[in-house]
Amino acid sequence: MIWLLRHGDAHDPEPGQSDAERPLTEKGERQARAAGVALARLGVEIDCCLASPRVRARETARLACEALGVEVEIEPVLQGGRFEPEALAAGRGSQVLLVGHEPDFSRAVRELTGAVAQMKKGGLAGCDPGLLHVLLRPAELRAIAGA
Repeated sequence: MIWLLRHGDAHDPEPGQSDAERPLTEKGERQARAAGVALARLGVEIDCCLASPRVRARETARLACEALGVEVEIEPVLQGGRFEPEALAAGRGSQVLLVGHEPDFSRAVRELTGAVAQMKKGGLAGCDPGLLHVLLRPAELRAIAGA
């Protein structure tokens, strides 16, 4: 199963700050923690987490993975643009979490499953090739997490 977690809410760029350097807001931090706790409460055992090198995605991955007991690996392919989720997940276990950006993640859901979805900031999708198992918005993840 491939899990796709869109980064949480991020600050607007400061003058002179690049888009890649934007950190999470407090709301984004809560979204990231809730995603990790929700996955843990659902009994999902993540084998590997790959995250975009952009600050907001790295922070989302780190905070989500605290509840999952998983180390985060940085994957430059996830920083923006089309990627192949199956190729990234290959050989990394049966439950792989990818953390990144839009519109790339909605496109990945469509390419994996055929489903048309729009990933919200802090949203999560669980996919297998040909099947969308679950699409959860941040509010649903908060409810599962009990936050």
